[in-house]
Amino acid sequence: MSSIIESHTYVLTPENIDTDQIIPGQFLTTTERDGLGQYCFYGWRFDDAGAERPGHPLEAYRPGHHGVLVAGDNFGCGSSREHAPWALLDFGFRAVISSRFADIFRSNSLKNGLLPVIVDRDVAAHLLEHPGLAVRIDIGTRSLDVEGLGSFEFPLDPFSGYCLTRGIDQLDFLVQNEQDIRAYEERTGK
Repeated sequence: MSSIIESHTYVLTPENIDTDQIIPGQFLTTTERDGLGQYCFYGWRFDDAGAERPGHPLEAYRPGHHGVLVAGDNFGCGSSREHAPWALLDFGFRAVISSRFADIFRSNSLKNGLLPVIVDRDVAAHLLEHPGLAVRIDIGTRSLDVEGLGSFEFPLDPFSGYCLTRGIDQLDFLVQNEQDIRAYEERTGK
């Protein structure tokens, strides 16, 4: 992932969208990330027989055009599952903007390459009321530029930003720095 995300927003207004809605439990039998996008918001998009629901909330979603999801307050609540950010990423979202995320979902997202952007309620309300706005997210400066509204800072720890901009996770970081870690351990006796 580069340090800049430029895209248009796709809006899901409900509050308290939980991880079971993001990806239902019956699709959690795999540890593979690829292919989970087809199950993203499955219960919203398909009926029990697997037929597409006409008029479902993601019907107008266009991959490549809508790379940033704007969601209602408390996005990602419910049970902890890494499959939720995996499904959102595989579906085509690179970032999610909300006024609040469930802590475990936010942590899982950062560890798996999905950027959760926390904004004030008034900014979130504007984004929720105006679907399809152009946004620019700069991970390096931790800023969100919103078409017609302005620029806003969001919280992001430097290590997560480092990993996100390089497309690596915590394990990748350790592996890349293994020689330095071993040298430090030998030098310090730790």
